[in-house]
Amino acid sequence: MIGDAHGEAPDAILLSPATLTLRWGDRSVALAAAVLRARCRCAACRAAAIRGAPQAPPADPAFALVDATPVGHYALTLRFSDGHERGIYPWPYLREIADAQRPGSSDPVQA
Repeated sequence: MIGDAHGEAPDAILLSPATLTLRWGDRSVALAAAVLRARCRCAACRAAAIRGAPQAPPADPAFALVDATPVGHYALTLRFSDGHERGIYPWPYLREIADAQRPGSSDPVQA
């Protein structure tokens, strides 16, 4: 994680169908909807991963982010066009996803 604000809420949250953009004082990151959906850690998605069927990024070109709702001061719940809306994405986890998308990352889930 980078900077001192890794556990703090971002200064700005911008939602588009394809991307969630977060702006902190030390950086701005754009996270693809498909990557966020694939990185969901809700109980159903974790159970699927344990069964050996982890969520793959959606192949539907119309797949989109529909809404982002704050969860207290520590996270967002994201709603996707496939109806999924159970995952909670804490600020440090969103930074972790952003770090994994940086060049040179070995993260297999990228848009």
